[in-house]
Amino acid sequence: MSALTVEPLPEDAPAILTYIPPAAGSLAETVARALRELEAAAVELFPAWLPGAEGIEGPGGASVIAVRTLALRAASTSRHFGPFLADLAESALRGVPVSSRFTPEVRAAGLARVLASGFGRSQAAILVRVPERLSASEEDVLVAACEWLAARGGFGVWLAGDLTASADRVEPVTLRFPGRDGRISPRWSAHPVERAIVYPAVSGSPHPGSKAEKTLEKALASRPWAQGRAWNQTYRSHPLTNPIRVDLLWHDERCAVEIDGEEHLKPDHFAADRQRDVRLQLDGYAVLRFTNTQVLTDVEKVVGQLEQFLQGRRNGLLEGKRHG
Repeated sequence: MSALTVEPLPEDAPAILTYIPPAAGSLAETVARALRELEAAAVELFPAWLPGAEGIEGPGGASVIAVRTLALRAASTSRHFGPFLADLAESALRGVPVSSRFTPEVRAAGLARVLASGFGRSQAAILVRVPERLSASEEDVLVAACEWLAARGGFGVWLAGDLTASADRVEPVTLRFPGRDGRISPRWSAHPVERAIVYPAVSGSPHPGSKAEKTLEKALASRPWAQGRAWNQTYRSHPLTNPIRVDLLWHDERCAVEIDGEEHLKPDHFAADRQRDVRLQLDGYAVLRFTNTQVLTDVEKVVGQLEQFLQGRRNGLLEGKRHG
């Protein structure tokens, strides 16, 4: 199921975020917790959802006034609610929690629009992982919270996992994926989850939730030889093949870079990675893989290896043109 939030989706698909909720409390608590996580995701995605704010960093000077003005301007020609959008933009710029002066209904609807806009989509959907071993009452609360998000926020909501007590309140759908028998297990990994909400990257930028990608970009930004790079690009070798997403790409030099977390050590991830690598290599790309740990503990070494490879590729291309 993680493919729904990692691999490129059809152009008419909604923006999809995966939410891993804790065991449900009351309905109000469950909704409030979900809204906090969605707001945190929206703040991380800034400025992807606010046109014109790309070069504004930090709250100093007239930055706060600038982003609030941009937000009100964007709302005047769209479905966004201006005051909510302005507050959210200011919170993202200041790096402080979002103000709660708006009702949950306003926040839910506003976040659905913001998250959709951030990914260049018309709608947003939430893939909710159903925790294991929920009691009947906890399951009822979780389903009720999802119904609330759908009705009040306008989100599409999908629940993935086993439902028993509340099964009659949702429409069941069976998904089949390539694999042993085309089916997937409803059980999720027993490994602890670091983030309660997961979402794909925005094309052209490091993933907001990836410290490794942001660290590498910061190191590359001051290197003239690193020009031509493009983060989180969709690559398709042929119109009939499925598109894949590449973390970092130098197109002219045919260099694809992947920054891998621990999840890539799992057998299914490892096999999928190898298939992606072969597709890229058959098209003439070199695939360089680094782990998050490598980037975070010694980014200069990673940068040095990238420079060495790219300069070698460029020299080879230059020599080829001379002899051509």
